[in-house]
Amino acid sequence: MNKSKNTVKSKEQIDNLNPGYLSTYINQLLEILPAIPDSFEDVFWWSGVKYGKDTYCIYSGNIKKVIGYTGEQIQSLPEGMKSLVIREDIPSFIKAYDVLSPLRRTNFFEHIFRIRNKDNNILWLKEKVTQYKNLNGILFLKGSVMNITEFKEREEELSRLVEDKQNKIFTRDNFLSVLSHDLRAPFSSILGFTEVLMSDPNLSESDRNEYLNFIHDSASNQLQLINYLLDWSNMQIGRLNPVPQRIQAQNIVFNCISNLTGNAIRKNIEIKSNVPESIFIKADERLILQALTNLVNNAIKFSQEGKSVLIKVDRFNQDMVEFVIIDEGIGIPESNQSKIFKFEKLFSTRGTKGEKGTGLGLSLVREIVERHGGQVWFYSKEGKGSEFHFTVPSAENTILLVENNKEEYFRFERIIKEQFPQFKVIGADNGFEAINYVLRQHPSVIISAHELPLMNGVQFIKSIIRGDKRFNTPVIALINSYDENVIKSYQEIGVKIILSKPVDPDKLAENISLCIN
Repeated sequence: MNKSKNTVKSKEQIDNLNPGYLSTYINQLLEILPAIPDSFEDVFWWSGVKYGKDTYCIYSGNIKKVIGYTGEQIQSLPEGMKSLVIREDIPSFIKAYDVLSPLRRTNFFEHIFRIRNKDNNILWLKEKVTQYKNLNGILFLKGSVMNITEFKEREEELSRLVEDKQNKIFTRDNFLSVLSHDLRAPFSSILGFTEVLMSDPNLSESDRNEYLNFIHDSASNQLQLINYLLDWSNMQIGRLNPVPQRIQAQNIVFNCISNLTGNAIRKNIEIKSNVPESIFIKADERLILQALTNLVNNAIKFSQEGKSVLIKVDRFNQDMVEFVIIDEGIGIPESNQSKIFKFEKLFSTRGTKGEKGTGLGLSLVREIVERHGGQVWFYSKEGKGSEFHFTVPSAENTILLVENNKEEYFRFERIIKEQFPQFKVIGADNGFEAINYVLRQHPSVIISAHELPLMNGVQFIKSIIRGDKRFNTPVIALINSYDENVIKSYQEIGVKIILSKPVDPDKLAENISLCIN
């Protein structure tokens, strides 16, 4: 019986190989390696090392899929595979092969290095190399190469995440350490003054009032600090996420000024504003008002008596609106500017009349603005005043028209475009389609027919309210005929403008004006 030829040689066989047998073995490799399918993740290679005058290097056929080059292309390079190695990895690449020196007993090693493939992309490769010797010395090397780029990228990403978590833990611990001191210290003074008030009946009226004012100011400051902490922590854990709505920027500014009028009067500071009526923002009203109030309050706090504070609002670009608060105050020393907006630092200075701060206000402003997708920055020069800027998304002026009757739709659309060219008309022919738009885009006004497919106008508005508990977009309902029950249904869900068809164009335009002004 004929025995089949072995393609894998044992150590004893290798020791006995002579040049003729080696030539036959190489020919066998040339048959086997190209047949390795592309689905294999490892590339295999054999290389002869200075066996007389014969040298060879054979790569498996899947090398092009894994590395991007064919075996012939790699062999044609000046230094073979080493020619593709990233420069920074060449020293370690050479050192790895040094372990196979005849002076050493090592016959195996593995290493990781990077190459630049044919598409100029960097790949991470893991190579395992085994050295075979016969009685005359080194005979050949056998190796396998695996592309581990995806693994290394995940590993690096994980390392970045771990480092980021460690930095956050360090920041949190440092913050808590500073915070515990700032929370505890004022209470020692408060307790001290209350003990004096309770134990010394001979205190003068002026001293008593001074102590009470100190207690009141310290308690108010601590309450503000705790409120800021609660808002910040709720945002971190997702309990206080912004609920954006379409808001007139002018209303936000006027509410801010109203809240701070008392503070401004006490320092004889005039608050000026320059806010176009036409600018609307897409933001959470309470949170943006809190951010603006904080910045304006700081402007008052660090201004001398008799100065002024200016609030400006204008379009920053097509998508964003910019708020600017300018004061003529004492400014921020350059040495302290890097500490601004850093929550963990709790940096605070006293105002021009000794007003205290929590050190958290500006950090909370940054958190609120960034949660809205905006940015916050400032310019300041000591003795010259400061400018604080922040951006929030702009709310596009749109009117949602929900009408299934095409003839009626085009008539209403024409009226809107003629009377309100600054508004974009968005159309929907059923309530389901309209709900998605309202919850995503928050239109300026909704004009909806009552008779709609799938759901009527009342059901449409109720569905929006269920999806957005803070829904306050003005709605104009269009009913086919006067019906007290239908009108009552709309009124119960907060719809105040109900018009009967056919709708008079002037009447429709008049009510749209009421909604947008």
